[in-house]
Amino acid sequence: MTSSTPPVLALPGASTDLTSRLQAGLEQVEALIVERTRSEDDFITEANLHLAKAGGKRFRPMLTMLVAELGEGINDRVIAAAAGVELTHLASLYHDDVMDEADLRRGAPSANARYDNSTAILVGDLLFGTASDIIADLGADAVKIQAQTFIRLCSGQIRDDRPCPDGTDPREYYRGVLADKTGVLVATAARYGAMYGGCSPEVVELATEYGEHLGVAFQLADDLIDIASESGETGKTPGTDLREGKRTLPVLNALASTDPADAELQELLRSELKEPERVERALELLRPHPAMAQAREETLAVGRRATDSLAGLPESDAKTALVALMEGVVHRVG
Repeated sequence: MTSSTPPVLALPGASTDLTSRLQAGLEQVEALIVERTRSEDDFITEANLHLAKAGGKRFRPMLTMLVAELGEGINDRVIAAAAGVELTHLASLYHDDVMDEADLRRGAPSANARYDNSTAILVGDLLFGTASDIIADLGADAVKIQAQTFIRLCSGQIRDDRPCPDGTDPREYYRGVLADKTGVLVATAARYGAMYGGCSPEVVELATEYGEHLGVAFQLADDLIDIASESGETGKTPGTDLREGKRTLPVLNALASTDPADAELQELLRSELKEPERVERALELLRPHPAMAQAREETLAVGRRATDSLAGLPESDAKTALVALMEGVVHRVG
């Protein structure tokens, strides 16, 4: 891989020793990803690594290793699990970009733009297969978890791409989509870390619960950033979700309002927002709306549920870092 290993995410309160172990582990994860995605066909190798080389925080493998520190620490099985989780995530991005007709990913051309839709889908499938091959070396339990994760991940993507069924609360439906689409893979990342880091079954269960809440909070924070950020602040164009017709939690909150003063905003949110001036007007009305404060409070509440999952664990450097990680997720602005 031509890009350097990403630095470990900032974890206030984490010791220098813990940070060093995580960084060393991340370098091993990167090396394993390169090794297992290399092909005799240079084109396949290049396509496999296209998004990996574009960067990213390596949030999920870092979580796997950090949770392992609640037990006996990082080892070869933890590294393998972390690589498998990251490859599963990368595979899902190839498919996401085809579904979203995206042009860019992490500031680089998306796989579908760099190649074509068929190639992007097939490379995503290939990466899912490679991830499963790595996970299979960890045993039957890991394979079962990988399969169940994949089922929920795909189910969440399908449901996210379809309108909320009649008679279903749109906000409850959206929460379920987030749990499957985003929460499950983060939960699996934490679960593997606890399992292969030598933690007790009780800690494995708590770590899994923490991870699912962390994943949902991460996506809820993303929803807020898409609306609240100004152009150029995050490297992402504000209002992207609005332009794509995605009804995220702030939008659903605004649509649920019974205040007659929200008529213009609701008309905009129910329409196709293709013209830049209509997107700007929707953002102008939505940013100060109580719907945003409601969504922020829910994001913080999900974060509190995550950290509450860890409350019974003894104090440690890793536990402190996990709490700091959640705080960083719910309060981030980019």
